[in-house]
Amino acid sequence: MPDSPGPPHPPPAHLAQFVSELPEAEHALDLGCGDGRLTALLRASTITAADASQVALRRAAARLPDAEVTSVVPDEPLPFVDGEFELVLCAETIEHVRDVQLFLSEVRRVLRPGGGLALTTPDHGRRTALRMLLNGFESEFDPLSPHVRFFTRRSLTQLLDAMGFTIDSIRRRSDTLLVRANR
Repeated sequence: MPDSPGPPHPPPAHLAQFVSELPEAEHALDLGCGDGRLTALLRASTITAADASQVALRRAAARLPDAEVTSVVPDEPLPFVDGEFELVLCAETIEHVRDVQLFLSEVRRVLRPGGGLALTTPDHGRRTALRMLLNGFESEFDPLSPHVRFFTRRSLTQLLDAMGFTIDSIRRRSDTLLVRANR
């Protein structure tokens, strides 16, 4: 598998729109940046792109020459100082995290007071339940999927509230939960 970003193809439209509508920030972190396609849409003076995958980070570095690219280790504290970021983007990331309590407490720690969290994750609400009822469990949950968490609007709201975030908005689009919250 080549490390170059490959031919540019856009991220899913609903995710691109969500990220494009985020406010400008002085210093933004894309935590779980993947190949940097969404990171490139952030409007910030300084951007840090972080991921656990070295292949993803090489691709992000090629796509984002002005960004700081940083490796993170799953289930360990983030390598950033307290209050370093005005905005943290976690797009399609939290569903891959084993220790969501540590993950979100670390996100909260590196956010400035009043800083914003923009988070997206697949919505496993009523539509998922209905599809499972009609088509069977296997139709929704691939045993080879890297997803370890499955969120509904309610469960994600409860989690963010318990972790000290104030939710500004949570909406559903294209079977995805799109969340804006503050520290």
